[in-house]
Amino acid sequence: MTDLSPFSLPGRFWRGNLHSHSILSDGVLQPDEVVEAYKDAGYDFMMLSDHFLDIYNWPVADTRRFRSNNFTTIIGSELHAPETRAGELWHIVAAGLPLDFEPAAATETGTAIARRAAAAGAFVGIAHPAWSQLTIEDGRAIDFAHAVEIYNHSCAVDCDRGDGWYLLDQLLTENRRLTAFATDDAHFRTDDHFGGWVQVKAQSLEPEILIEALKQGHYYSSQGPVIHELSLSGNELTIACSPVDTIVVLCGHSRTVNRSGKAITGATLDLSKLEKGWLLTKQSPWFRVSLIDHGGKRAWTNPIWRDGR
Repeated sequence: MTDLSPFSLPGRFWRGNLHSHSILSDGVLQPDEVVEAYKDAGYDFMMLSDHFLDIYNWPVADTRRFRSNNFTTIIGSELHAPETRAGELWHIVAAGLPLDFEPAAATETGTAIARRAAAAGAFVGIAHPAWSQLTIEDGRAIDFAHAVEIYNHSCAVDCDRGDGWYLLDQLLTENRRLTAFATDDAHFRTDDHFGGWVQVKAQSLEPEILIEALKQGHYYSSQGPVIHELSLSGNELTIACSPVDTIVVLCGHSRTVNRSGKAITGATLDLSKLEKGWLLTKQSPWFRVSLIDHGGKRAWTNPIWRDGR
């Protein structure tokens, strides 16, 4: 039996939010108030991702003074450039930017600013695809990203467009090796906070180590359920978790395998069932796991590639 990443890795899980706003852009709280809110809610780290626009004086918030031995902050921003196929500005979460990241040029595209952020050392994520009405062509255009935001709590609460899996699943099937992160996008005007987060496996809470772990995909995302174990033996996938009602394995076509019940804390599932079915012509090169508790809250693994890479 092989324990799968990140559950097989040394260190511990750190809970964090990568998408939130303050009065430096369109949030309603002071930066220190946003940080304190996450500390008080039991998070281990967070990032102010205020909008990187000239109308807000290109903020990359310096939150280093809010760090302590048991809580840290990541430096970053939400980057923008014209334009998606729906005529929207690009929204790109960049975690781990330098404080002196250069403002966007008037002619800079979403592709270019994502590449520049990655070159500067950032973990780059495509934000709220459903809210932005991103198409598969849009997803293809950001050719250097680490991840897609698969759950955005603010978008889910405010307009029922919080999902991003529709885009990521298609990109995965085109062999894009992307991961999946959940966030709040908190502005604190509504109940848009503490609804989605990442659990990053790392050996310390140092920001640079967290950023590298994110880039390597050493995390899972959650709205509440906890994943304790994920291991593979042949075609048998074993999951241990906090009590949930559904554990389901999904892949790049319609076949799934699941276990349902009341407050189940694990399952062993036969992945060979993903390869069987009417008119199925090829095997998916990847799969992922979703867990759903009695209240409808979910946890999601990152995609797991069958070639082990």
